[in-house]
Amino acid sequence: MTARILVVDDIPANVKLLEARLLAEYFDVMTAADGHEALAICERNQVDLILLDIMMPGIDGFEVCERLKASQKTAHIPVVMVTALDQPADRVRGLKAGADDFLTKPVNDLQLISRVKSLLRLKTLSDELRIRADTAHTMGMGDLMRAGEGRGDEAGQVLLVDGRANSQERIVRALKPVADVLALSDPQAALFEAAENTFDLVIVNANFDDYDPLRLCSQLRSLERTRFLPILIITEQGADDMVVRALDLGVNDYIIRPVDPNELVARSLTQIRRKRYNDRLRASVKQTIELAVTDPLTGLYNRRYLDNHLNVLFNRSMARGRPLSVLITDIDRFKQVNDTYGHDGGDEVLREFANRVRSTIRGADLACRYGGEEFVVVMPDTSPEVAAAVAERLRAAVESAPFLLKRSSEALSVTASFGIASRIGAVLTPDQLMKQADLALYEAKNTGRNRVVAAAA
Repeated sequence: MTARILVVDDIPANVKLLEARLLAEYFDVMTAADGHEALAICERNQVDLILLDIMMPGIDGFEVCERLKASQKTAHIPVVMVTALDQPADRVRGLKAGADDFLTKPVNDLQLISRVKSLLRLKTLSDELRIRADTAHTMGMGDLMRAGEGRGDEAGQVLLVDGRANSQERIVRALKPVADVLALSDPQAALFEAAENTFDLVIVNANFDDYDPLRLCSQLRSLERTRFLPILIITEQGADDMVVRALDLGVNDYIIRPVDPNELVARSLTQIRRKRYNDRLRASVKQTIELAVTDPLTGLYNRRYLDNHLNVLFNRSMARGRPLSVLITDIDRFKQVNDTYGHDGGDEVLREFANRVRSTIRGADLACRYGGEEFVVVMPDTSPEVAAAVAERLRAAVESAPFLLKRSSEALSVTASFGIASRIGAVLTPDQLMKQADLALYEAKNTGRNRVVAAAA
């Protein structure tokens, strides 16, 4: 993981120590001796994470953090406060200032690297989300990024797996202001619960007498439903071997007993934010794909999707020796609709035509808007005879009831012509199959319209 990290401390020895540890992990390190210099560096450079001392001359770390989080340009940069102060009030003040995490001096190497990597992964997700939002806004697709919005202030959904009732009670009490916690003492019941329901975070307390908590962590990572669910493990002081194994298994973060309630809240919120960023990214990716392959007017797949998917279906048909048929249909005299009722009226007809196509074809068939008033239906495992029956059923569905125009209250009689072709004989490519169906459609148009014509075998 490469990233640029800013170390801010007025004591050169502290800076050199942190710099050496981070350089050993191949991070790009910048340094600042006071808060003003740190703010100036962040204004001029790309910074991925800040390790910020609290006690500094001029402006202290709390004020530096507040200024960073108040600026739109730097608010997204994770801030880890590195301090000799270990009072709960200082941690609360740091949280209010916007700090994402805390490290207490002297800094433990394992804690330093695991915290840094965890927050950098969160920032990567945050940066990707911001880029997608900017792109969607530029393209006039503001709705693209709305999936998952509005959850930022909602309480997190946390699953606590803890073998002891008294520690369950303490953890639930600590997280109550920020999360709804379901506490279970049976790890296998917890695994089932995580797989069946939606959580933002799983906290595993390694306090079981006869059970290895890393087994549960491994099982959570092996299930598709819980593979990306954040996991925070609570361990004993000095259990470095367990922490290293946990991080290797994909556990996101850890905390050492005795648990500081403020630290537990801070680390839990970090993981909950990561989960929600992840959820929004996945939703935006799904919507991006849908926008790329869907016709916005009719909701059917577009020609781009057809060109790709027809190749897949055709090759599968060839490999398995199974039939494949294609139907191309064109609305008769559609230009007259546009000329008489305008493009708004034409759009209403296209939408209703798509609805009738969608409601008439079979579940396995693929319906696409090919362009203009032309539509294509691809029918896997379908013989010419069955394809002709599907086309005839669709032709009748179009003709049987008038198309109602909401804007003008007109009822239009609409018909369509159909050409069908099947993968038989000399048809060796998807393009040949489409060409034969197109020729059949041309014949249907030239011999009276409102009819189904099959390509010659």
